[in-house]
Amino acid sequence: MDPIYLDYNATTPIDPQVAEAMLPFVHQHYGNPSSSHALGVTTHDAVGEARGRIAEMLACLPQEVVFTSGGTEANNYAIKGVAGAYRAKGKHIITSAVEHPAVIEVCRFLEGKDGGPNTSRITYLPVDQFGWLDPRQVSEAITGETVLVTVMHANNEVGTVEPIREIADIAHRQGVLVHADCAQSIGKIPVNVDDLGVDLLTVAGHKLYAPKGIGVLYIRTGVKLEKLMHGANHEMNWRAGTENVIEIVGLGKACQLIHQNLTHYQDHMRKMRDQLESGLLDRFPGSRVNGHPEKRLPNTSSMSFKNLEANQILDGLKGVAASAGAACHSDRVEVSSVLEAMNVPLEYAMGTMRFSVGRFTTDKEIQLAIEEISQVITGLTAALQKA
Repeated sequence: MDPIYLDYNATTPIDPQVAEAMLPFVHQHYGNPSSSHALGVTTHDAVGEARGRIAEMLACLPQEVVFTSGGTEANNYAIKGVAGAYRAKGKHIITSAVEHPAVIEVCRFLEGKDGGPNTSRITYLPVDQFGWLDPRQVSEAITGETVLVTVMHANNEVGTVEPIREIADIAHRQGVLVHADCAQSIGKIPVNVDDLGVDLLTVAGHKLYAPKGIGVLYIRTGVKLEKLMHGANHEMNWRAGTENVIEIVGLGKACQLIHQNLTHYQDHMRKMRDQLESGLLDRFPGSRVNGHPEKRLPNTSSMSFKNLEANQILDGLKGVAASAGAACHSDRVEVSSVLEAMNVPLEYAMGTMRFSVGRFTTDKEIQLAIEEISQVITGLTAALQKA
């Protein structure tokens, strides 16, 4: 039997309705969307329909939706693209200390150019104990050289939802562009480009029940980017490369489902998450939940079990798939950068697990998961007391 899947923030299964929508483009419709014959027109129209569905979900214009190979490419294009296109204005970028590597590593790359003409200066803003970024810090960090603020909408580890709208308002008053990595928030909470006020926004297909290897960068009309991919003038001349029609169709269907069912998905995930947390907190009152107490994704639970080691918990979970927030070795403890930035005490951080539920999680699975997790933690606690 497959383990109970509580790792939806890592990736999601493809929704059966998404897979069904893709099948005709696997077996039948194989034309190049740039070809003018009937086979090309069919796939060209399918790409356009998917673009429209994504635009409807984001409440933006279809021409502002640019397909990429995934969230990582979209983040790279947004950050490197702004840095290149607005170099004459300035070379300062602001981000947070809890970003995904697909943002942090891009920023480190840009600031590591040995002081050359393309070197950027990056400000990494700290977060509070809940992983929340105070917008006032953004205001204080902006200078006349700042060209971009890039902050994730919701954290992948602890689920904290950042105040993107307030950050965007502050940045725009000083003529600074804003990018939000929405890989984790789409499909869990509302994501509307005007409500957030962003200029650039990242979508990752495999986080929202579409396939791996497909994503979107939303580019607000009027924003300039230095090209990341060079070649022919695909994607309205934003990104070269023949369109990945099969997966674009899948992503379009996945976004349509979110647009139609978000409230239902939210309610179900929150119910499953809360059942899991309450069940484990009842049995282990000395444990703690990380992340913002109110501004948190409805599906994400970062739980810390005091004085235990996350990798040992993970090793003991044969029937539950989850993620660890720390790795403990004989000579050191590697705590995730997010927990470190939040100043989670080491005795808790070392025993942190991330459980993330999804739209297919069931009550029965939650109850079985509580039992197995409890058995593992009880066993590890008993062994620790004997040592």
